[in-house]
This record gives sequence, C-alpha cells and structure tokens, in this order.
Amino acid sequence: MSKQKIQLSDHFDYSRLIRFVLPCIGTMLFTSIYGIVDGLCVSNFVGKTAFAAVNLIMPVPMLVGTVGFMLGTGGSAIVGITLGEGDNAKADRYFSLFMSTALIAGIVLSVLGMLLLRPVAMMLGAEGEMLDYALRYGRVLMLSLPTFILQNMFQSFFVTAEKPHLGFYFTVGAGCTNMVLDVLLVGILHWSVEGAAIATMLSQVVGGLLPVFYFLNRNNTSLLHLCRPQFEGGVLLKACVNGSSELMTNLSMSLVNILYNYQLLRFAGEDGVAAYGVIMYASFLFVAVFVGYAVGSAPIVSYHYGANNRKEVNNLYRKSLKLIGVVAVGMTIGSMFIIPHVARFFVGYDENLLILTTRAFRLYGLSFLIMGFNVYASSFFTALGDGVTSALISFLRTLLFQVAAVLLLPLLLGIDGIWLAVTAAELAALLVSIGLFITRDQQFHYRKAE
Repeated sequence: MSKQKIQLSDHFDYSRLIRFVLPCIGTMLFTSIYGIVDGLCVSNFVGKTAFAAVNLIMPVPMLVGTVGFMLGTGGSAIVGITLGEGDNAKADRYFSLFMSTALIAGIVLSVLGMLLLRPVAMMLGAEGEMLDYALRYGRVLMLSLPTFILQNMFQSFFVTAEKPHLGFYFTVGAGCTNMVLDVLLVGILHWSVEGAAIATMLSQVVGGLLPVFYFLNRNNTSLLHLCRPQFEGGVLLKACVNGSSELMTNLSMSLVNILYNYQLLRFAGEDGVAAYGVIMYASFLFVAVFVGYAVGSAPIVSYHYGANNRKEVNNLYRKSLKLIGVVAVGMTIGSMFIIPHVARFFVGYDENLLILTTRAFRLYGLSFLIMGFNVYASSFFTALGDGVTSALISFLRTLLFQVAAVLLLPLLLGIDGIWLAVTAAELAALLVSIGLFITRDQQFHYRKAE
C-alpha cells in the first residue's frame, strides 16, 4: 500500500499527506542547503567583507525573481482546479501560457537588472570594496534571471503534475551542481565572488531549463505537458492576482531584507550585515519546512475544491494545522540547540561576530513557533483561488508588520529590537490569519465536513 502512487484525487490521512508533501519539503530543504554552502564558501574563502556584500545585494535578484513564484503558485492553483474539473487539455494550455510568460518576463527583467544594479547597490549603502564585490556578484545573477524565474515556477507545477519526486530530483541535481562548483571555483580556484555567482547560475540552468525538456515530452506520465501556448489575458491576469500573495511574500522578504541591512549598518556596521546573512542562510532550513508543506499541499486543496469535495478540503485543513503546530514546537526547541554550531561554521574565525550572531539567531528563532501558520494560511487561500485574502495576509505579515517592527523596536530595544522584529510581525499576522480563517469560511466552508 505504501508504494502505491499517491494521486491528487485520493483521500489523505496523515501518512498519505506527509508522504505526498515530503518531496516538496525535501526540495525546499535541499535548496536551502546548497544556498548555505554558497555562503560558507564566500565567508571562509573570500572573507567577511565579501560575505557582507553578497548578502547586501542578494535581495535584489531574489526580489526580481519573485515573478516565478507568482506564476507558479497562482498558475498551479488555476491548473489544479482545471484538472479537478476534468479538462486536461485546457490545463496543458494554461501551463504552457504561464511557462512562456515566465521566460519572457525573465529576459526583460534581466536586461533591466543589469542596467540598474550599480545605482541600486549604492542606494543600499554599498561603497568601496563592498560595492565592488556586490556588483561582481550581482551582475552574474542578473544574467541568470530567466532560468531562476523558471526554476521558481516549476517548484509548484511539479506537484500539480503529480511529480513531486521528480521536482526533488531536479533540485538535487541543481544543488549538487552548485555545491561542487562552489568548492571548485571559490575554494580551489579562488575565483572570489564571481565563482560563487557562476556556480549559482549553472545550478539554475539545471533546475530551470532542464524541466522544460521533460514537460515537452508527451510520452511521460506527467499530468501536465507543454504545448503551443495561446495567449489568454484573463487567465494570465487571474493567475497573477491569485499568485500575488506569493509575489508579495517574496517581494516583501527582499524589501525587508534590504531594510534590515540598512538598519544593521547603522547599529552594528559590517558585522551586523554579516550576522544577518548567517541568520538568513540558516533560517532557510526552518522556513523551508513550512514553505515546502504549503506548496506541496496546495494542489491537493485546489483539486478537491475544483471537484467540489468539501469534506476532503476540511480534512486537509484540519490535519495541516495540527501538523504545523507539532512541527513548529519541535523546530523552535531544536533551533536553540543547533544555532551556536551553525554560527561557528560561518563566522568561527571572528569571535566577536560569532557572539553577535549566536545571540541574534536565538532571538530571531522565536519566530519559528508562529510563522508556519501564517505561511499555510496564505497558501491555503491561494489554493482556493482567493488571491486577495492570501495577498492580504502576505502583505501584512511580510511587509507592513515587519517594516513597522524593524523601524520601531530598535528605538526601544536597540539592536535586539531588529532581531525580534520578525517575531513581532509574525505574531500580529497570526491574529489576522485566525480572523480570516473564521470569516472566509462563510464562502468556502472548509471548517466543517459536509
């Protein structure tokens, strides 16, 4: 029984649900791991200034690449609902439209990014050696934006195509490419930050370009295949609106990271930016579990909602909240023990920076207890096709509340206020998520089995 293929149309108990979402969680975790190797190599082989520069400029390509998350999550919800309605040919057309749009957007944004990178880096506060490192790293990543956007988009569509394991394998391939090239180009050949950027670019080719050839093959067993795209403005607009929450989440994260770096330059200088970089890399491992679960479970919700199976939607809703609660407690406790070891890997060569990073990470880690519920709430409403509610949660959680917290809390608590800002923002967002779960049930009826 355990080896039977799990389909979107199945009834999901805890075992089946966990098995279905595990590949997606694994994909997110592995993506985080090879991102960590990227930072480790730069910090230990190039130095603290280069590491701070990479973390200062990294939010810029990440910000632009959010288009892929928008088309992936918003588009996969539409495609999942269409599959639930039984129209596979239409689902293929929609999928092809979203993929083509992502590629075109990536090319246009890549050109704009190359032109605007220097003024943006200077606006962020980079100067001197830090500016030089930031530009050298950022230019390569801007060049690879088309494949980065496709990679982000395919993360959602592999699950909708009932191929989450294949999505994981592509991510493993991309990650191994990145890690091996990081060690070779940065650690052995001493290509500095360019080596790290080239390693990332080539890994994005594996994760973003190779899946195109898989979905072009109509002889495989995927639920989705690429065909000749047909422009349908209404569908594309609906996908963008529906995926606007994930766009807002990732866009806001990048903007907030920029604000964090700005505040940290004021309060702690280069060490503050470096410490925040370590926190970002390490926290990816914890956030990846929540995001992986949300992305992995969303197509199931979309399918059963499209099939008008409210009983199963209620089942998924209840089980998901319980699972997230258990995992959140376990990860928060675990993070407190592993934080010093993670920090030592990154900045063990600088004792003062190590002390700063360890304290900062422990304060930041309190947010893991809360954020999973907000991540799931946003993804759940996207899966139901309610992009407006999803976007509201994301906007408040990742932008408005965090901006307010990172600006106000340091006035009361000093630099500790910066590290606690994300926890304060997640707590405020949790109250909003609970309120919306209660009120939106009047339309979608997911809180009671029928």
